[in-house]
Amino acid sequence: MRFLHTMVRISDVDKSLDFYCNKLGLVERRRHEVPAGRYTLIFLSAPDDHGPELELTYNWDPEAYGEGRNFGHLAYEVENIYDVCARLAAQGVTINRPPRDGRMAFIRSPDNISIELLQKGEALPKQEPWASMPNTGHW
Repeated sequence: MRFLHTMVRISDVDKSLDFYCNKLGLVERRRHEVPAGRYTLIFLSAPDDHGPELELTYNWDPEAYGEGRNFGHLAYEVENIYDVCARLAAQGVTINRPPRDGRMAFIRSPDNISIELLQKGEALPKQEPWASMPNTGHW
């Protein structure tokens, strides 16, 4: 398993980039515009650090982030998402968002911190029971 990023939601891209880049000194590494989902992902890191990143998520539709919803999740890359989710489920961990796509799943810590699990490399072929498993709760 490899730690990938920590995500925080932002309400203003310009103000956030001014703070994180101009003031804090982080560097924008890449950006993904997702019109279908109506959000933008901006990945930052320290100038000499090419390890874990800070993901800024800007949702195009305004939302008030109460109850700590501006902090999103921790993300880890795994060798085989199906094996990891099966192991976690066998240990009593709820798979809140199953890896239906062979790529991504979400679980929560005992303190309700969301943890994203991402398949290393390309998505695995869809397989049961994951492909038809519904979400449980929220992440």
